[in-house]
Order: sequence, then structure tokens, then C-alpha cells
Amino acid sequence: MPQLAHSAQTLLEKLDGFRVEIDPNRERADIVLQRPPYNIISMAQRDQLRLVFESLDENPDVRVVVLRAEGEHFSSGGDIKGFLEASPEHVSKLAWNIAAPARCSKPVVAANRGYCFGVGFEISLACDFRIATETSLYALPEQKLGQIPGSGGSARLQKMVGITRTKDIVMRSRRIPGKQACEWGVATECVPDAELEAATDRLVDELRAFSPIAQRTAKKLLNDTEDSTLAVAIELEGHCYSRLRSSDDFREGVEAFHAKRSPSFTGR
Repeated sequence: MPQLAHSAQTLLEKLDGFRVEIDPNRERADIVLQRPPYNIISMAQRDQLRLVFESLDENPDVRVVVLRAEGEHFSSGGDIKGFLEASPEHVSKLAWNIAAPARCSKPVVAANRGYCFGVGFEISLACDFRIATETSLYALPEQKLGQIPGSGGSARLQKMVGITRTKDIVMRSRRIPGKQACEWGVATECVPDAELEAATDRLVDELRAFSPIAQRTAKKLLNDTEDSTLAVAIELEGHCYSRLRSSDDFREGVEAFHAKRSPSFTGR
């Protein structure tokens, strides 16, 4: 019987511009951009990042995924020359690839310092949490190239900060400091640059303490109801709540609460 082959096997043989670190003891996976000094994200790298997120989503040793970078800048954006060389079919997949953190059922944390521009900003916006530092600068500078954001940047940003602020950022290619991004609700937290790793560790450990099934349910519910009416959102929330009531984790949580002890969740 012939063996089945998948293009992903070839794509992941050599990671382009990043590495993956998995720590089973901490139930954590780190995707680390490593093309300093600016960690430019290539076209091929976008395909690989999607596949890696999908693989980590299936990995039972991983509870939380962290997207971070080496050096003083998270990412200055994409490989500009690569856009002109890519086929229309490839370009049409850009937003799908960069949305991989949002589709991942597990919590995804982006640790941003320095430049977080273009696709670097867009993939961070697709994460669940963004920790900024006082050196962070967020921007969608595509107008300077005669283009617009093409991987979900303007769409996600408008949901977060509204049309007025989004126009200010997109149409003027404005750079938003980390502190302002936090005040606007773009970043979850803003910390001194030297504390980024410690703040990321704290958030990962906090997320790991919750029930995996409750975390997955909450993330999917919030993503699915972002564009729904209030009535639909409440209805779906009720269905999700009802299903979780029969989970082992909910029973464990209730019993631990009454016993005044820390719960031991299993994700079932």
C-alpha cells in the first residue's frame, strides 16, 4: 500500500526564521522568531507558522503557546520583495496563515518589544494576549508602500479600538507606543522592557492553572460571538455553560472550592 505524503512534511523540514521550543514540564511551547535584528517574516515562514500552530494545537504536552522573538525587536514586518514575487494564490492565503493563533484552541500569548510592524503586528493581534513593553511600537505601515494591511490587521484592530483610531493608525501609518496600546485595549499589559520575560512567565503559569476544557470553550465562544448579536451570544454562552456542567473539571472545581483546596484539572 503506498504511503500518503503531505506537503507539510516538506515545509517543516527546515524552519525559516524561527524555532520551536517545547517544555512538557511547564506545558508550554514557545515559537521564537530568530532573524535578528528585525525578525523579518518571509512568505515561506507564514506557511510554516500556520502549520506549527496547528501541530501545537494537537500536542497533549502543550497547554499554552507563546510567540516571542530574539533581540530588541519583535518584528519589523514582512519581506517586502517577497510580495512582488509571490503568486496571487499564495498571497490570497496570507490572512489565513496569520490567523492561525486565533484558530488554535489553546491560549496564545504574544510577547512584544521594540518594533511590532506590519505582519508582526497582525499575527500579534491574532493572539489572545499581547504583553507590550515601554519600548514597543505598534504600526501598520503599508500605506507607505502604496498598500493596505493584508493579513487581518485593519479588521482586527477596528474591532478592538473602533473606526476612528483604526483610520488614524492605518491611513497615517502611525506608530503606537506600548503604553498607549495598553490604554487603548490593544495590549493586555505594558511592562518595563527588562520585565517582559517575567511577565510572560507569570501569565503562562496563571493560564495553566485553569481548566483546559474551560479555557478552550471560553476562547471559541468569544471568537465565535464577536460579530453576533447580544441575543445570539447569550444563547451560545448558555449552551457552552450547559455542556461544561457535565465535565470532570467542573466537578473537580466545585469539590475543590468546598474543600478549600486548589483544583487539579485534567481537561476532561
